[in-house]
Amino acid sequence: MKLVDAHHHLWDLSRGHYPWLQEAYDPQAFFLGDYSPICQDFLAPDYRAAAGPCEVVATVHVEAERNRHEQLAETAWLHEVHAVHGFPNAVVAHAWFDRPDSEECLLAQSRFPLVRGIRSKPVTSASPAHSVKGQAGTMQDEAWLRGFSLLEKYQLRWDLRVPAWHLPEAAEVAALFPKVPIVLNHHGFAWDRSEEGLQRWRGWMETLARQDNVHVKLSEFGLRDRPWDLQQNARIVYETIAIFGWQRCMFASNFPVAGLRISYPDLVGSVAGMLTHLPGHQQHAMMCDNALRFYAMDVTPPL
Repeated sequence: MKLVDAHHHLWDLSRGHYPWLQEAYDPQAFFLGDYSPICQDFLAPDYRAAAGPCEVVATVHVEAERNRHEQLAETAWLHEVHAVHGFPNAVVAHAWFDRPDSEECLLAQSRFPLVRGIRSKPVTSASPAHSVKGQAGTMQDEAWLRGFSLLEKYQLRWDLRVPAWHLPEAAEVAALFPKVPIVLNHHGFAWDRSEEGLQRWRGWMETLARQDNVHVKLSEFGLRDRPWDLQQNARIVYETIAIFGWQRCMFASNFPVAGLRISYPDLVGSVAGMLTHLPGHQQHAMMCDNALRFYAMDVTPPL
């Protein structure tokens, strides 16, 4: 099966500064716990080696938390990588929405030919029991919303990454800006796999899915300090497709991060296997075409 990887990362620790990998290692704050195995270079040849026999025809690189003073340098470096290796084929860059130079940065990012969108994480709370609503940098902050509105002006998409309890707030943003294409990262993070937790996650996802401009990535099913569970994760995939519809779902690897729990071929085989009960055109759409369409990728020749 041909596939498009709608979300992965690359980093060269000699070319850029990645604080979370190089100086601020904090497994307590990281959603998977210990991530020391990925605190090293992950370059284009490493990605190819990880993908192995998988027929990857295109990839989308999502910003990798490089030092925010180097956000344009990260994008420039990725274009160098593309020129040598033929991928990534689309770039989701970084720009803050609530800073005085937000428009300047968005304009600069939009001028790179591979840039299709922005991932800019809003301020979020550590748990659903706490609220940061209305604080600076949140999805209710007027400065943040003004910056977000510029995505439409520069024809950029938004990669949305927030804990599940913030999905209703994200739905409000999507409703305010229906012309901005949005894609939810990592299935909305169903971290609480209890029946009560899944019921809450499902409700939050349904609220977000009511906005037609929102898509979702079938990605990153890993949990803190627990092995990758095929049966549990299949349930998450089935429910995500049921909520959003196959037309708005796309496969993504989140490598090398997902490699902390599962190999690339096993991940692809597992997710593809979860879709075999569906018609072939729906499987192909979720594994390939939906991402090509969402990120407006013209891939010739394939990776």
